[in-house]
Order: sequence, then C-alpha cells, then structure tokens
Amino acid sequence: MASSSTAQRRLRVITGHLQKQPGDGHLSVAARECTAEASGSSPSRATPPEPVPRRRQEIMKWNGWGYNDSRFLYNKKGQAEFTGKRYRMSGLILPSLKDWMENTFGATLQHKSPATPSLDPSSVSPPNLNTLFLDDLIAAGLPTSHDPEDRVFRSHGHCLHEIFALREGKVGKVPDAVVWPSCHSDVEKIVELALKHNVCLIPFGGGTSVSSALECPLEETRSIVSLDTSQMNRILWIDEKNLTARVESGIIGQDLERQLNERGYCTGHEPDSMEFSSLGGWVATRASGMKKNIYGNIEDLIRPIPEYQKYGSVVFPSFQQGVACLREVARQRCAPASIRLMDNEQFQFGHALKPQVSSIFTSLLDGLKKFYITKFKGFDPHRLCVATLLFEGDRGKVLQHEKQVYDIAARFGGLAAGEDNGQRGYMLTFVIAYLRDLGMDYFVIGESFETSVPWDSDPVHVYEQVEHAAREEILANGGSLSHHHGVGKLRKQWMQESVSSVGLGMLRSVKDFLDPQNIFGNRNLL
Repeated sequence: MASSSTAQRRLRVITGHLQKQPGDGHLSVAARECTAEASGSSPSRATPPEPVPRRRQEIMKWNGWGYNDSRFLYNKKGQAEFTGKRYRMSGLILPSLKDWMENTFGATLQHKSPATPSLDPSSVSPPNLNTLFLDDLIAAGLPTSHDPEDRVFRSHGHCLHEIFALREGKVGKVPDAVVWPSCHSDVEKIVELALKHNVCLIPFGGGTSVSSALECPLEETRSIVSLDTSQMNRILWIDEKNLTARVESGIIGQDLERQLNERGYCTGHEPDSMEFSSLGGWVATRASGMKKNIYGNIEDLIRPIPEYQKYGSVVFPSFQQGVACLREVARQRCAPASIRLMDNEQFQFGHALKPQVSSIFTSLLDGLKKFYITKFKGFDPHRLCVATLLFEGDRGKVLQHEKQVYDIAARFGGLAAGEDNGQRGYMLTFVIAYLRDLGMDYFVIGESFETSVPWDSDPVHVYEQVEHAAREEILANGGSLSHHHGVGKLRKQWMQESVSSVGLGMLRSVKDFLDPQNIFGNRNLL
C-alpha cells in the first residue's frame, strides 16, 4: 500500500489539477489548507515579507520599467540624473550621458516624446465577464477585480512593442478580470472553477516577461482572467540536509533572497530583474542568473551564503582578445561566479553612466588610470573592452581562483582594472532597464536580446534592427532559441525548427493530456 500511495502522489504531482473523480468523469481537485507542509523539514523562521500591493501601479510604472519614484531624466540644467533613493546611483549627476546620447543617436533634448502620464479608462475595452465564475470566486472568499488599471497592468510584459504602445496610450486586448490567490489550495480552487465555467487563465508573476508571454490571444473568445500570484510569497520550509526548499511561486526575487539570507542561505540567482520578477516566472522560463557559473540555473538552488565575495575587472586591447580570454577561462573550467565581457560600445556607454566625481583627488586618479592604459600601455580607447568579474566562496579559494583568472587574462593582453570598476559594472545591470524609458523620451528605442551559441560559432556581433533575421542566423549556426528568457509568443514560430516536429508533437501531447480544455490558454510555446 505504501508504494501504491507513493506512486499515486507522484502521479498527482505530474498531472496536477486534472484528476477525474471516479464515477462522474468530472475534473476536480482536493483542497489543501493554506499552511506550510513540513515533511521532515523545518518551517521557515524568516521574517515574512509584506505582500506586493494588489494595486501594483501605486508603486510601479504602468507603462515603463520599475518603481514610480526611480527614473533617469534631464534636469533644468540639461544634466542627466537618476531620481529616488532606492539605488546607489539615486540622486547622482551623470555629466557624460547627455553627450553620449546625442553623439551616438543624434538625439536632442529639444526633440522629446514624453510618455502618456496616466491611463485613460475609456481606452480599455469593457470586460467580458463570466459572472457565474466570479460569483463562485467571491463565495470562496477570493479577491477579484475588473478595474481597468488592474487589468491593463497585467496585460503586458516588457517587450519593446508592449511598452511603446502603452507610452502612446494605446491599449490592446487585456484580461477581463484579476484574481489573487494567497496559497496553493486557492489556486486549485480557481483552476477547478475555471474548468467548471470554461474560463481562460493567464498566470501573472512579476510581469517582467520579454517574450510576449502575457499578451492576451486575440482569437480567445472566453473570459480571460489574470491569476496574480503576488500574495503567495512565503518560504514554507527549508530542508537543511538536502539543501532544498518549498517556496510559494509568487515570491519576488529580492524577498526570497532576503528571507534565505536570514537563515544563512542564498539562491545565487541574480537575474537583472530580481527586484520585480517572481520565483514562478524563473521556473517557468528555466531561468539563469548572473552567477550561474558556480550556482547553476534555477533548478540547482539553494546554497549556503558564501564566506567571501570580491569584485574585479580586466581591460583588454580588443574585443577579440577578450573573447579569447573568456574562451580559455571556460576551457579550464575556472569561470568566477560572474564574468561579463563588454565590447567597446558597451564600454563607452558604461563610461557615460559614471557619476560626477566628488573630489579633485578622485578626478586626478581617474585621469592617471586613463593615461596609464591609453598612453603608457597603448590601448586604443575606441577598441578596448572590459570584463567585469565577481568571485564568491571560501576566502582562500577565491584568492586562488582570482589569481588563476588574472593570469589567464594577462596571456591575452588583459590588465587588472580594479575592484571598483567591477562592482560598479555589476550593479549597473539593475538600473540599465530604466534607461530604455529615457531613450524613448527622446525617440531612441532599445530592446533586450539574448541567446547562447557554441564557442565555434559567433554569428551575431551587433543587435539587428529586425529580431527575425538575427534569430534565423543564430539557429542556423547551432544557437538556441532562448538562453533564459523563455519562448512565449515572441519566439514560438521557431519552435519546430529548434526541437523538431517530433519534439513539438510530444509537447502538444503533454499539453493535451494535462489541460484538455485549454484552461491555461495564453498560447505560449505551442
């Protein structure tokens, strides 16, 4: 009986909510209490985070990136600055950004295209409500909304075309309602009711998708409900022997990391979006973070907090020498927690984001460093590139590891460029997304682009204006459809080429078996 019970439990995990009840053939689920389940593991004693507000638009932009109080702008003197108090860069003047933007893109401060400041509710189509479904949700004590602002906020991710349209005040198809479960059994109840009333559900985590995954399918005629997981934000238990944890899917990355740190652990998973993206989103996209070299991908977590952390940077005479160095680091299997190579254009961009120096001494020191690299060492400032480094682990091993990487870099003409540059370059990744909004204020557009390719193929050197052409080239050279952002709707046209018709058929079979009524009908991937 024990083995049979175990098999049934495993099967239920696989088949999820779609279990037919004996006799009636109906799909149903068994409710579970909204409490931590401790199976030989200790419940988390970390401080529970405050849930993300249901009205996220009160603290976050509805048509741009990040917090409402944080943004790049040009002040009355024409100087760039970053507002708010949340980041190390907040409140600082960036004296070089204006010139870089004008020289690189031909933008001018006189030619401005400001975003629509607030949503016009009349631009949002009336909701197609399934009243019986909503009545049942309310009877079950589940909070819902069909407010236009709540619906629009959950209708998009952060692809260029999504944000550009919202800045213009153009709203496409949006969910008809939003529901907020607070635990696993709430989700089971919502899915059961969606099956009963034939409602389409689109899960919503952090809303940071860059694959069009959150767009409502135009062909969907059923009522579409956004299932917002933000109130499911607890660590239920941590198994300290096996280094595993059970965590609710709606927890935001920064809250997860803080709670784990209080127990002496970390995820080691630091995507650029970790302030806003959710654990559920990471799992759904098979995410990789900035420190995947030693911590692995999302499925490899959790780990004890490292004893020692050290930043670093290396400057190379050319991008080709930098690539050769990183290839050798990979070949010797000695990559640090994070290693990122920036080409010269990225280097110039990073230099433009350097804050105004606070003292003559700092200015003089920066000048001496530049003189040493460009005049004494002969590096061409228009060709050099920089790698930023982050080492983590036991102190002795980190110092040994650091020496090994710098020795390899020296063989390819690299010069150590200091800890400050490495730390600054690493931290910049968390504010760079805000820059796209500044660019669009002055008719400059930008988009994220990611993939992975074998070392013997390097098909894309610069971002193409049309992603389609770049994707075709990457796939032709053995690259992947996505490295860590997922497929969504944006890239699903290449799925058959990527996994073959057989692979696609297998995925369709899994989908048909698990969700025959297409309740999760946002039409991503397939």
